[in-house]
Amino acid sequence: MSILTAPISSRDHLWGPPTARLTLVQYGGYQCPNCGSAYPLLMNLLERLGDQMCFVFRHFPRSDVYPHAQHAAEAAEAAASQGNFWLMHHHLYTHQQALGSGYLVEYAVDLELDVRQFLREVTGDRFVSRIQADIVSGRASGVVDTPTFFINGYRYHGDRTQTAIWDVLSTI
Repeated sequence: MSILTAPISSRDHLWGPPTARLTLVQYGGYQCPNCGSAYPLLMNLLERLGDQMCFVFRHFPRSDVYPHAQHAAEAAEAAASQGNFWLMHHHLYTHQQALGSGYLVEYAVDLELDVRQFLREVTGDRFVSRIQADIVSGRASGVVDTPTFFINGYRYHGDRTQTAIWDVLSTI
């Protein structure tokens, strides 16, 4: 059984109260089709569980397989610097088939971000080290593929279906 080695901290992107009884950490990438398939499932869990669950997203772009994964992660971080991580997160997953650089700028416009700041941060590689820190923490926890989930600090090895994850979460 793998354990989450990097504790949740203020550097993480949290959705839900950090004191919730359930914490679900995902290591994922925006271009990964399996992460895209898991996205609606996670949104459903968040809706069903409300304040009982804290969802944490950590970047694990597989640039060796998905050519736009790194830049999409950087776009999410650039949006985060403007207080809009989750809006960009949703936008990237709902537009997963269009993650080239031009599209990322369009998404920044759609979300009414300061596009000059966005471009400066993305082209200046401002968030590369932050994303790399997520990758390093994932590897230390045994992550090799995406999506990888940890529930209350323990790696989830079951099926990535609504029913299977719900069954585990409802017993905690």
